[in-house]
Amino acid sequence: MARISGILESLLEIILIVLMVGLTAIVVIAVIYRKLDASLSWYDEVASVVLAWITYYGGALAVIKRKHIGFDSVLLSIPMPVRYYLAIFAELVFIAFFALLAWAGWQVLMVLEGDTLVSLRWVPVQFTQSVIPIGAALFILCELLAAPAYLKTVAAGVSLEHLEIEAEIAAEESKRA
Repeated sequence: MARISGILESLLEIILIVLMVGLTAIVVIAVIYRKLDASLSWYDEVASVVLAWITYYGGALAVIKRKHIGFDSVLLSIPMPVRYYLAIFAELVFIAFFALLAWAGWQVLMVLEGDTLVSLRWVPVQFTQSVIPIGAALFILCELLAAPAYLKTVAAGVSLEHLEIEAEIAAEESKRA
């Protein structure tokens, strides 16, 4: 399971790097063209699509790394076994929400069949909006891969947020020494 998580995490990082470099290039090129008084008609539309893709794939990466904002302190203040059952319930709600999003995203893709971008008539809107069901499926996969380790920390009464803060403090202290 850890090997699959590592591969998926690396793949998501590569996808995000490519998307961020691509978005940066698009913006720089658009600025240069605008300065030359030759604005690109497709810039706004493509940049917003790429930004949405970065958001979905970045969110999936955050899920697999368990880096989303949470309330560990609140959860850990609840006694066992209720805490564990609430954590499982939260994981199930998360998965159910993204399963619903994947289904709705697929329905949207069916409605958009045949539509193209306004500025680039050769790019199907289905391609640009495919990030919704794909991203939702990635969120579910990442959650399923990260959940077992997370549930172990919940059962042990360990806060992922506190561990990260303590690691940062220790790193700062070692720099000073």
